[in-house]
Amino acid sequence: MKFKHHLQFWIAIGIILTLVFGLTYNELEKAFFFVSFLMPVAIATSYFFNYFLVPVYLLKGFYVRFFIYLLYTIIVSLYLEMMVVTFSFIVLANYNIYQLTPMMRSSFTLAVTVYCVVFIQATILLVNQLRARSKELAELKLEQEKNQQQFLSVRSNRQNHQLKLDDISHIESLSDYLSIYFVNAKPITTKETISSFQEMLPSNFLRIHRSFIINMNYVTHFSSTKVNLNDVELTISRSYKEVALNVLQANSNESAF
Repeated sequence: MKFKHHLQFWIAIGIILTLVFGLTYNELEKAFFFVSFLMPVAIATSYFFNYFLVPVYLLKGFYVRFFIYLLYTIIVSLYLEMMVVTFSFIVLANYNIYQLTPMMRSSFTLAVTVYCVVFIQATILLVNQLRARSKELAELKLEQEKNQQQFLSVRSNRQNHQLKLDDISHIESLSDYLSIYFVNAKPITTKETISSFQEMLPSNFLRIHRSFIINMNYVTHFSSTKVNLNDVELTISRSYKEVALNVLQANSNESAF
């Protein structure tokens, strides 16, 4: 979750709790201040549970430690909730406990409220993780399909051409056109942007420049600024340098084996 999403979540929780505590007994103003006192406890408990206990202990299989620390967390949060009630008793009720609504002075209600918030956030985090995982799997499947393809169809000179991907050495961008170079054939030109064309290529094709994509299978050697494909030397631009060099280095290490 991004910061703005966290902020929106807690604002929404604050509004909901104010309405729940206030509308029940027609004490919206008092409920607002009470919820303001309670929110730090709910926030601290939720983040400790969802961002520390779950990833550090539960997800790593340390179940005994998880349940021990969970018990400690419940005890500490209950203690803090009682402090909220005491503070509200002094500030809001002016030492008259009956000026607090039954919901505000019920430890059971407060505990249920705090842990409902904790599990609401846990559910949102789980849904977000499932979405991210689903997206990763879809991207992986697409990448596998691209790596398995052998031909690519492009249109050049009003004709459709089936290009064998293994025969392409590099691609050069010429504004809205691309020149596609081959190992043992003349280049062809097609009306296409380099970014959209890159999306159709398998992982052995690497963008090294705003204007160049190379087939790493034909890299003979490279430096921090240049890549050589047989007799062709191409420049690695500054904006693509870090990623390009990391990929080229990893590819050369794999080729060595």
